Amino acid sequence: MARKREQHEKEPNHERWLITYSDLITLLMIFFVVMYAMSNVDAQKFRAVAGSLSSVLGDQSSSILNFAGPSFIEGFEAQQMEQVKQQLEEYIEANNLSNSIKIYTQERGLVISLNDTVLFPSGRATLTPESENVMRKVGLSLKGLNNYIRVEGHTDNLPISTSEFPSNWELSAARATNVVRFLLREAGLPPDKISEAGYGEFRPIATNDNEAGRSRNRRVDIVILNSKQGVAEPH
Repeated sequence: MARKREQHEKEPNHERWLITYSDLITLLMIFFVVMYAMSNVDAQKFRAVAGSLSSVLGDQSSSILNFAGPSFIEGFEAQQMEQVKQQLEEYIEANNLSNSIKIYTQERGLVISLNDTVLFPSGRATLTPESENVMRKVGLSLKGLNNYIRVEGHTDNLPISTSEFPSNWELSAARATNVVRFLLREAGLPPDKISEAGYGEFRPIATNDNEAGRSRNRRVDIVILNSKQGVAEPH
């Protein structure tokens, strides 16, 4: 007589859908947190979010983080800088300032270079009343950015020695500082995102052998640093 094998059917697991549902909710959470970080175009915030999610969730976060990674942010950042560039170029053309203001892109970011004659009297560091409209326009165009900004003062190589400015170092630094103060006061730029530097005569962009070259070297550069350069800024 053949043995009858008892067949024990496994009861169906009606709660397996909860696992899939939980995974879906987790991925949606990752997605929206990443979108929030990207909305501010802050590379450091993105890296902090990515690190936290990776440590907690492991491989579940990798596909979304790779999709919306630094290259995506850098592309969006470049688009914002291009918009600033176009806006200021239209203002420069409309106000016949092409000989006084140059805008160009470097590896470190976008540079707005203002000749000293559009900002200051000769040998002085106080902004002229006429320059304030220019600086206000520049400041307001930068207000929506979350990038670090460095204001750099430069001079020619002709020595200066006054009671106020013993050398070109002091003159270049004072000019950069006064531009920063104006941008903070009039444009409301965040003080933790802006800094100044004075380079004196030591970073020329033209020859100092003639007046045309020296005129180009006397300038204030407003540099909007891209996210790669911004990570080197102290926090």
